[in-house]
Amino acid sequence: MENSSKNVYDIITQQIIEKLEQNIVPWRQPWTNAGIPKNPVTNRVYTGINVWILNALGYSKNLFLTFKQIQDLGGSVIKGSKSIPVVFWKQDIKVDTETGEEKKKSILRYYSVFNIEQCEGLPEDYAQNTVEHPYLIDSCESVHKNMKDAPQLMHKHPEAFYSADYDVINIPHIKQFNSSDGYYSTLFHELIHSTGHEKRLNRKEITGKIEFASYAYSKEELVAEMGACFLNSIFGLNRDFENNLAYIRHWLIMLKNDSKLIVYASAKAQRAVDYILPIQY
Repeated sequence: MENSSKNVYDIITQQIIEKLEQNIVPWRQPWTNAGIPKNPVTNRVYTGINVWILNALGYSKNLFLTFKQIQDLGGSVIKGSKSIPVVFWKQDIKVDTETGEEKKKSILRYYSVFNIEQCEGLPEDYAQNTVEHPYLIDSCESVHKNMKDAPQLMHKHPEAFYSADYDVINIPHIKQFNSSDGYYSTLFHELIHSTGHEKRLNRKEITGKIEFASYAYSKEELVAEMGACFLNSIFGLNRDFENNLAYIRHWLIMLKNDSKLIVYASAKAQRAVDYILPIQY
């Protein structure tokens, strides 16, 4: 399907806006029980914004197939089922007619998938495909210890923050949290921030001089929250978020003003998670 990048951003952002208007915050929906969204034919997991879009649908198993894959397996889509768009980056190469120089540009594209619950006639091993955990990490505690070039972690102040100037994370001691889940979820949030340091992923929202409550500040907070929620699901943390109306209204305004924000933040969050957990999946 050929489509312009602008249309793809609009389509994907509208998917997220619709969920927010239903008081559902897609990046706060854990996938622990359903598994990280993946394609059972290729066995590849979906990444970035696709994770939030597919997981927010609420299926019991996050297994998705293209229409052609369903047909090739001898199955069919149940009448009335609505497809779901997933995005990917396609590299467009143009040759300058005068200089012969190749110019490469990444363009956002999408294709459609269906959940296996929207299908019938699939082989039993696909219909009953078990969800496998793609990560093999001993414990939440090991995340910071095993992170490449990890920032210093301290427990000196009664607040959680990451200082890019000193490359230090501070969070209250675990005993000051109501649960270990709350402690590690907070740690994950600050670890995502730390990936933006110039010696890691060099994210401008961390390396630049950003004012509190500015647009850039909000973008970085969304990256950190998405990344932390991703890690929460990987480790099965039960973080009970309060999706209050003010919070949802804030992101609705942001997304309606910038259709590229959700794709940008998701991609940055994915890169941050991949930096912290360099695991092939």
